[in-house]
Amino acid sequence: MRTAVFKSYKNGYYIFWFENGEELAFEEVHPRVLKQFNLKSDNSLIDKEFRITFVEDEDGDDVIYRVQSLKPI
Repeated sequence: MRTAVFKSYKNGYYIFWFENGEELAFEEVHPRVLKQFNLKSDNSLIDKEFRITFVEDEDGDDVIYRVQSLKPI
């Protein structure tokens, strides 16, 4: 698990900033997480810090990042 801040949902991507200054755009979020956190439209989640677990899936030349779990800090 890493620490990240949720910044936005834009154009189908969930944007998180990590403690090391890295920004990642996630294409997918596990349905269980979306049931718990409405990242698409709940503005109170913007700038909220989470413990995040994610996976990288390679699809040919593309890499897809998927959020597996989120825990608020």
